[in-house]
Amino acid sequence: MMRMGWHPTFEERAIGSTRKARSWAWPAARLLARCAVVAATAAALVLLLALGVGGLLVVVVGLLGLAICAAGIWWSVARRGPVRLLGALVAVAAPIAVLVFYVRSGLWLIALISSLCWVTASACGRAALHRARPPRSQRPVRARRPRRAVLIMNPKAGGGKVARFDLVKRAERLGARVILLDPSAPADVGVLARQAVENGADLLGVAGGDGTQALVAAVAAEHGLPFLVIAAGTRNHFAMDLGLDRADPARCLDALTDGEEIRVDLGDVSGRPFVNTVSFGVYADIVQSPEYRDDKRGTALKLMPDLLTRPGARRLDACVDGARLADQQALLISNNPYISPDELSGAGRRPVLDDGELGVIGLRVENAAQAAELALWGSQAPGLTVATARRVEVKAGGPRGPVTAGGEEARLAVAVDGEALWLRTPVVCSVRSRALRVLLPRERRGEPPPAPPVDWRKLLALAFGTAQRTESGESHT
Repeated sequence: MMRMGWHPTFEERAIGSTRKARSWAWPAARLLARCAVVAATAAALVLLLALGVGGLLVVVVGLLGLAICAAGIWWSVARRGPVRLLGALVAVAAPIAVLVFYVRSGLWLIALISSLCWVTASACGRAALHRARPPRSQRPVRARRPRRAVLIMNPKAGGGKVARFDLVKRAERLGARVILLDPSAPADVGVLARQAVENGADLLGVAGGDGTQALVAAVAAEHGLPFLVIAAGTRNHFAMDLGLDRADPARCLDALTDGEEIRVDLGDVSGRPFVNTVSFGVYADIVQSPEYRDDKRGTALKLMPDLLTRPGARRLDACVDGARLADQQALLISNNPYISPDELSGAGRRPVLDDGELGVIGLRVENAAQAAELALWGSQAPGLTVATARRVEVKAGGPRGPVTAGGEEARLAVAVDGEALWLRTPVVCSVRSRALRVLLPRERRGEPPPAPPVDWRKLLALAFGTAQRTESGESHT
């Protein structure tokens, strides 16, 4: 019996809501897992039961078309002149040729049904694993309303989102002090943040891109202050992974009056903080170009042939928690791992931000055959390395820095949260576990957390009862 006058605390309500959600999620996860297995089986049966060698042809021709398309894409980015044009034509023509073959041979219905079954299996499988996965981040705690919040805003961020969403006036109406950066007189935001702390700020926040966010976040972490992310940058990966609404950055200000707090990790690259990624190799070399900001695609196409295939092109050697990773063309180190290597194309997500680990993605593709191999095998291809680590040390030959008393110091092109830098080698990346207090609005309407990639071993265990649920909602096989 509930005692009179008793009301559940914020934490008790959160625990109750989580347990209720998990009790509903587990049966749904098992049902989705079974649907995924049925759909995958149906896809295989359609191919096996096809008349003659039709099923085999569907598979072989489809894989051949994918490999040729990947080879064409490689030629279009790694070559110049007629070969580049030929590669673009091949990349477009390959999937069209596959479709034409399916239609003319009468195999289109088999290919269509099998493809729809595989798509269904993948969608159900990802949804099942997402529902069965236990919550790994700590529960938010209710935050006190800050009395002397200081927000640094970049008016040029995101093409002028600060002005477009009237962020300055909205923040000031909520009692915050706003420092508006002057684009004509660049300022050190780290220094501004330290001055704000010296003047009594009890919260620091930034309306800007990931690079600016990281510099102020480091000051907040150093002084144990909460940090407010305002998603006013162009991409704002950090804000996206926090579940914030990137389409309406003004909603982030709700945290000043109705907020909750979590702790997340803060990355470190040779003493410089980062909240998202550190890139080495091809991308880092491209962003060093003065023309990149005005013409990203044109600059990349101009530089990539030399960076990918020129004899003597720079390669990277890394030491990943003691294990050697050699001769990489590109290396991406992230503050907590992305759910898949899709981040190389800008589509990645991080399911958690407090695991105390770095994500590591290494890429080495030197010819069209290796590009085709990557398309066919994905994360299992020899040219792609996906790992996690506590510490990563990167070395490579590169332009020489200023002469010092000890001789010349090698420097390496690095893109830290999208900002182009040159750092002395070896460049060391590490992570400070749960070093940053982040203040979030209680109601967050950002993109939902990503579903994990399909793991058929886990799906079969979930579908047929060999996975057992614990009291916390975690499953064991």
